[in-house]
Amino acid sequence: MEDTYIDTLDPEKLLQCPYDKNHQIRACRFPYHLIKCRKNHPDVADKLATCPFNARHQVPRAEISRHISSCDDKSCIEQDVVSQTRNLGQETLTESTWQCPPCDEDWDKDLWEQTSTPFVWGAATYCGNNSPASNTVMEHKSNLASGMRVPKSLPYVLPWKNNGNAQ
Repeated sequence: MEDTYIDTLDPEKLLQCPYDKNHQIRACRFPYHLIKCRKNHPDVADKLATCPFNARHQVPRAEISRHISSCDDKSCIEQDVVSQTRNLGQETLTESTWQCPPCDEDWDKDLWEQTSTPFVWGAATYCGNNSPASNTVMEHKSNLASGMRVPKSLPYVLPWKNNGNAQ
């Protein structure tokens, strides 16, 4: 019995395709081959049924009920169902004692209390009490060396780039 179990797990074992008896497929490729061959042989696919316990089992429709009652994979599924129903009665969910920590953050308040305004390219910098009602414009400070200036618009063309125009 154990030899046949090990034999079914061998990925190199050759299995016969239920759609084309001339196809001998390695067990590791068998599921992929079944999908491909089912599409290529729709007439044979209509005559076969898929086992509910193992999709690799393609059985003639007339024999599916007999196969279901004697399928080896049925016992694995039944054991899983029985073990889950046993564990279901034993499991009791405990009430969570986790509580949300207190939150002292107030993003709206923080926004009004900011000491510096965020930098926005091309926008005038406002000063005063940082409220939208204040329209006093500050003079821009430049950290650039004398004789250099910030470009007026972006993107700008660098002077050494001539965009393909010959000089």
